[in-house]
Amino acid sequence: MSINTFIAFVLCISLFIGAIVISTDNYWIFVSASSFVMVIGGTLAATFLGQEARYVLLALRGIMSTFTVQRIGRSILNQEVGRIIRWGYMSQQKGVAALDAEVQKVQADPFLSFGLELVLSGYKAPEIRANLQSVANSTFERNMVPANICKSMASTAPAFGMIGTLVGLIIMLDDMGTDPSQLGKGLAVALNTTLYGVILARMVCVPAANKMTQRHEIHRFRHELLLEGLALLAERKNPRFIQDRMNSFLDPAIRFDIDKQLREK
Repeated sequence: MSINTFIAFVLCISLFIGAIVISTDNYWIFVSASSFVMVIGGTLAATFLGQEARYVLLALRGIMSTFTVQRIGRSILNQEVGRIIRWGYMSQQKGVAALDAEVQKVQADPFLSFGLELVLSGYKAPEIRANLQSVANSTFERNMVPANICKSMASTAPAFGMIGTLVGLIIMLDDMGTDPSQLGKGLAVALNTTLYGVILARMVCVPAANKMTQRHEIHRFRHELLLEGLALLAERKNPRFIQDRMNSFLDPAIRFDIDKQLREK
């Protein structure tokens, strides 16, 4: 679990509840089952109506996945550079055919295994760059579909909150002639749907969409880093040249250093 995300979510909810506790003793006025059903049910119904069910389910899973730890950290990028450099030394000493055994080791990573197979197949560097760039772009576009659905849900939720409020106001006005003393209470309940819609949008959907987008951008950056390294590998570039080129993509704090690795050995 991503502790930072969990703490931020709990803090966000705590601030909201704390503001209510400080402001009033009548906490239950903020609880409305009908408002909850209107906002959550309406948002999901509209989303399933406008999007393919498969992608909506992926978006809902994506919201939950924001509480998991990001797999591609800064240290991982450093390790990726080290792996390509190691392959560069193997290719330099034993030929490209020596990398054949490495394909089995990276089968769990479709992008890396596909790129290495291109190198082993004898593709030229420009062809490898073009193929892997296409894979990176299409993968990013597919991954962004759930994030975009979350953004759509963020705009839909407040709309259903307003619909619920209008429904509540109509009912309240209809009852005006019977008991005017209940108008204030009825208005408070009607406004709960707007509150729920804003909460769902700004505390769930928008943060989830932003985090999903950020993670997919990091994923795409890793792909671009790897495609550059694999292209240089196909060009039979010197491992130090590969290091310097790939390090140019990275933050100076996490750049790979061949000499440091040799000293540690």
